[in-house]
Amino acid sequence: MATSIKLDDDLKSRIHHLADRQRRSAHWIMREAIRDYVEREEKHENFKQEALGSWAIYQKTGRHLSGDEVRVWLQTWVPIRNRDTPVPQIIITEGAAQGFGALSAFFGRKN
Repeated sequence: MATSIKLDDDLKSRIHHLADRQRRSAHWIMREAIRDYVEREEKHENFKQEALGSWAIYQKTGRHLSGDEVRVWLQTWVPIRNRDTPVPQIIITEGAAQGFGALSAFFGRKN
Protein backbone atom coordinates (compact mmCIF):
# COMPACT_ATOMS: atom_id res chain seq x y z
CA MET A 1 0.00 0.00 0.00
CA ALA A 2 1.63 3.22 -1.13
CA THR A 3 1.19 6.15 1.23
CA SER A 4 2.58 9.64 1.10
CA ILE A 5 3.08 12.04 3.96
CA LYS A 6 4.06 15.67 3.93
CA LEU A 7 6.99 16.60 6.15
CA ASP A 8 8.30 20.05 6.87
CA ASP A 9 11.81 20.77 5.60
CA ASP A 10 13.39 20.68 9.06
CA LEU A 11 12.03 17.21 9.91
CA LYS A 12 12.89 15.91 6.45
CA SER A 13 16.46 17.17 6.90
CA ARG A 14 16.73 15.56 10.33
CA ILE A 15 15.51 12.23 8.96
CA HIS A 16 18.03 12.32 6.11
CA HIS A 17 20.84 13.28 8.50
CA LEU A 18 19.96 10.41 10.82
CA ALA A 19 19.66 8.00 7.90
CA ASP A 20 23.13 8.99 6.67
CA ARG A 21 24.66 8.55 10.12
CA GLN A 22 23.04 5.13 10.56
CA ARG A 23 23.72 4.09 6.98
CA ARG A 24 20.04 3.44 6.41
CA SER A 25 17.57 4.85 3.95
CA ALA A 26 15.27 7.68 4.97
CA HIS A 27 12.41 5.35 4.07
CA TRP A 28 13.68 2.79 6.59
CA ILE A 29 13.96 5.45 9.34
CA MET A 30 10.40 6.65 8.73
CA ARG A 31 8.99 3.11 8.56
CA GLU A 32 10.69 2.16 11.84
CA ALA A 33 9.48 5.35 13.52
CA ILE A 34 5.91 4.70 12.45
CA ARG A 35 6.10 1.04 13.50
CA ASP A 36 7.48 2.01 16.93
CA TYR A 37 4.77 4.63 17.36
CA VAL A 38 1.96 2.24 16.39
CA GLU A 39 3.27 -0.51 18.69
CA ARG A 40 3.62 1.92 21.60
CA GLU A 41 0.13 3.31 21.08
CA GLU A 42 -1.39 -0.18 20.76
CA LYS A 43 0.23 -1.17 24.07
CA HIS A 44 -1.01 2.03 25.67
CA GLU A 45 -4.54 1.42 24.38
CA ASN A 46 -4.49 -2.20 25.61
CA PHE A 47 -3.26 -1.04 29.03
CA LYS A 48 -6.00 1.59 29.17
CA GLN A 49 -8.68 -0.98 28.27
CA GLU A 50 -7.39 -3.37 30.95
CA ALA A 51 -7.38 -0.53 33.48
CA LEU A 52 -10.98 0.32 32.61
CA GLY A 53 -11.88 -3.36 32.97
CA SER A 54 -10.17 -3.50 36.37
CA TRP A 55 -11.95 -0.31 37.41
CA ALA A 56 -15.31 -1.83 36.43
CA ILE A 57 -14.52 -4.95 38.50
CA TYR A 58 -13.50 -2.77 41.46
CA GLN A 59 -16.71 -0.77 41.21
CA LYS A 60 -18.71 -3.99 41.12
CA THR A 61 -16.88 -5.91 43.88
CA GLY A 62 -15.01 -3.31 45.94
CA ARG A 63 -12.04 -5.67 46.18
CA HIS A 64 -8.67 -3.92 46.29
CA LEU A 65 -5.15 -3.79 47.68
CA SER A 66 -4.06 -0.77 49.66
CA GLY A 67 -0.82 1.00 48.82
CA ASP A 68 0.69 -0.26 52.08
CA GLU A 69 -0.27 -3.87 51.26
CA VAL A 70 1.39 -3.58 47.85
CA ARG A 71 4.55 -2.04 49.33
CA VAL A 72 4.87 -4.78 51.97
CA TRP A 73 4.32 -7.44 49.31
CA LEU A 74 6.86 -5.90 46.92
CA GLN A 75 9.47 -5.67 49.68
CA THR A 76 9.27 -9.45 50.04
CA TRP A 77 10.28 -9.83 46.39
CA VAL A 78 13.71 -8.27 46.77
CA PRO A 79 15.54 -10.40 49.35
CA ILE A 80 13.70 -13.72 48.95
CA ARG A 81 12.04 -14.52 45.65
CA ASN A 82 10.42 -17.82 46.66
CA ARG A 83 7.95 -16.52 49.21
CA ASP A 84 4.27 -17.20 48.81
CA THR A 85 2.34 -14.51 47.01
CA PRO A 86 -0.26 -12.91 49.30
CA VAL A 87 -3.88 -13.32 48.32
CA PRO A 88 -4.87 -9.98 46.82
CA GLN A 89 -8.21 -8.37 47.50
CA ILE A 90 -8.64 -7.60 43.80
CA ILE A 91 -8.61 -9.46 40.55
CA ILE A 92 -5.36 -8.52 38.84
CA THR A 93 -5.43 -8.40 35.05
CA GLU A 94 -2.61 -9.76 32.92
CA GLY A 95 -1.45 -6.21 32.16
CA ALA A 96 -1.30 -5.33 35.85
CA ALA A 97 0.62 -8.53 36.57
CA GLN A 98 3.16 -7.56 33.91
CA GLY A 99 3.45 -4.17 35.59
CA PHE A 100 4.20 -5.84 38.92
CA GLY A 101 6.83 -7.95 37.14
CA ALA A 102 8.46 -4.78 35.85
CA LEU A 103 8.42 -3.31 39.37
CA SER A 104 9.99 -6.48 40.71
CA ALA A 105 12.74 -6.30 38.11
CA PHE A 106 13.30 -2.63 38.95
CA PHE A 107 13.53 -3.21 42.72
CA GLY A 108 15.72 -6.28 42.22
CA ARG A 109 18.39 -4.34 40.29
CA LYS A 110 21.76 -3.76 41.88
CA ASN A 111 22.83 -0.14 41.33
